[in-house]
Amino acid sequence: MPINHIQTRLRDGHSVFGCILQQFRSAEIPRLLAAAGFDFVFIDCEHGGFDLETIQDVVRVSRLAGITPLVRVSELSYSLAARALDVGAQGIILPRVEEPELLREALSWMKFPPAGKRGFGLGPPQLDYRAQSFAETIADANANTLTVVQFESVKALERAEELLAVPGVDVGLIGPSDLSISLGVPGEFEHSRLVEAISSFIKVCNRRGVAPGIQVRNATLARAWVDRGMRFVGCGSELTLLFAKAQETVKELRSVN
Repeated sequence: MPINHIQTRLRDGHSVFGCILQQFRSAEIPRLLAAAGFDFVFIDCEHGGFDLETIQDVVRVSRLAGITPLVRVSELSYSLAARALDVGAQGIILPRVEEPELLREALSWMKFPPAGKRGFGLGPPQLDYRAQSFAETIADANANTLTVVQFESVKALERAEELLAVPGVDVGLIGPSDLSISLGVPGEFEHSRLVEAISSFIKVCNRRGVAPGIQVRNATLARAWVDRGMRFVGCGSELTLLFAKAQETVKELRSVN
């Protein structure tokens, strides 16, 4: 199985950058994002409208293009996580996590026994058609599956120490939109209340040996959070990047007249 390059980079103390895929059901998008230099693509099945066949196509092309495909499932469900992994996803993003015991159970779905409860269903495409024993495949899959846990509420932040202490968490990911709403400052991404809450969360992540992460809307916010210590950073979506560039181009064209 292919090495999960962002997992390796995070373990070595580096930062990684990605982009959400939310709207366009095109396997060409990850090739484009890989060519642009992104480290990972984040296939959003919580707010996006993708079915499993689309996920499979996007994941397969992502792996061929050398960009790490992650899938955010719509809810904490064994079948959603396991099927995304079975079609080749190299990591799962768990949304709206607040309960340690439920997190412990969800993490077990992402690893084969004895490390977890995942059922064996990988086929030749996911193994790149290499001949491997069950034992080799299990060891490779367990070592190269990234686990990302989202923190999106005041309750989740209050339990951050307990949640991040659950074995098997690779990344603690802040969802700033929902968190800003939970804090009573909806959409105010530089509000002191939000900044202070997230900054405290980064410290908890570092104490627990978990990479701190965030998904933001633009490069300005991304740079600010990298400076504050974030290492797993999603910036924009395929739609917002295209729209922003289209607006910039049209503005430049209109200025000719």
